[in-house]
Amino acid sequence: MCPADVPSQGAVLCGPIVENATEFVSLWLFLLEAPGSRCELIWPGSCSSLALWCLMMSVTPTRGCLLDLPWEDILVPHILCHLPLQQLLSLQRVSKSFQSLIQLYLANMRCFDSSQIGPAIPRAAFVNLLKDNEVLQQLALQNCSDWLTDRELLPVIGQNHHLHQIQLKGCAQLSRHALVAISLSCPNLRQLSLAHCEWVDSLSLRSLADHCKALEAVDLTACRQLKDEAICYLVQKCGRLKSLSLAVNANVGDVAVEETAKCCPELEHLDLTGCLRVKNDSIRVLAEYCPKLRSLKVKHCHNVAESSLSVLRSRGVELDVEPPLQRALVLLQDVVGFAPFINLQI
Repeated sequence: MCPADVPSQGAVLCGPIVENATEFVSLWLFLLEAPGSRCELIWPGSCSSLALWCLMMSVTPTRGCLLDLPWEDILVPHILCHLPLQQLLSLQRVSKSFQSLIQLYLANMRCFDSSQIGPAIPRAAFVNLLKDNEVLQQLALQNCSDWLTDRELLPVIGQNHHLHQIQLKGCAQLSRHALVAISLSCPNLRQLSLAHCEWVDSLSLRSLADHCKALEAVDLTACRQLKDEAICYLVQKCGRLKSLSLAVNANVGDVAVEETAKCCPELEHLDLTGCLRVKNDSIRVLAEYCPKLRSLKVKHCHNVAESSLSVLRSRGVELDVEPPLQRALVLLQDVVGFAPFINLQI
C-alpha cells in the first residue's frame, strides 16, 4: 500500500495488508504526519505483532503515543531497526524527543554502513553519529576517501572492541596508524577489507597478524607496498583464513601463494588477479594443500597455464581465467613485442 492510498486525517484505515518491514515503516512515517488518523493493519503472521501494536499506538490518540513505549526494549530493537539510516536522521528533526530517541538508537547501533547515507556525508556528521557508540560489530566505510582520515576513524575504532567486520575499501587518506589501531582494539576481527588502500605496509600488516588471529577474510587488493614476506607472515599467524584477495599486486609471487596454501587449509576463495609473478608451481601446491578451495581467480596471471589448473578444474573449483584466444594473444605479444589487431568480440 502506498501513501496515496491512505485516507485523510481523522479517517479510519481498515485492513490494508503490509507485506514487509520496509512498507510497514514507510506507512508508519507517513501516518506520523496525520496523528488524528486511526489505523488497523493486517500484518502477516511472519512479521512482529509487537511492531503492529507499536504502529497502532503511534496513530491512535486514545491509546497514547509512540514515544510512550519503552525505548530500549521496543522502539529501538523492533521499530527503528527497520528504517534506513538516512530516514532516521530525518526523523531527528520532528522534535527534541525524537532527537533523543534517535541518539539512543545510534548509541546502540550494531552496524554502520556509510553507503546508506552516501559518500558525501560531512566529516562532522560522521563523528557525531558514532560518538556515543561502543557496541559496533560491523563498520562499512568504503569509498569515503574524500573525507575520512585517521582523525575521524581512530576514536571510533578505539571505543568499539567488539568489531568483527570492517570495510575500508578505497579509503585512501588513512595511514598505517589506522591498521595498527584496528589490530590493537579489535581482537575478534573476522573480516577486513583494505582494497585499494596503498598506505598498508608490511609493519602494519604484521601488527594485524599478531593481534587478530581469528581473521577469516582479508581483502588486500591493490595494496602495492606488500611483498611475499608480509603475506607469508599474515597467513602463518592467521591459519583460519577462508578468503584472501591479493589481486593487482605485482610484488606477490609463488612464495606467498605456496605459504598461503600450506598454512590455510580452510581456504575457500583466493583472488590472484593480475599477480604477474605467480606461476604454475604455486598453483599445484594450492591444489594439494587446499581441499576446500571453491574459487580461484588467476585472470591476467600469464604464467599460469591449464596444466596446473586442470586438477582444480576437475574438482569443480570455479576458475576465473582469460579465454584461450586472449591468452594466446598475450603470449604472442610477449614473444614478438606487439599484439596484432584482432576483434575479440567476434
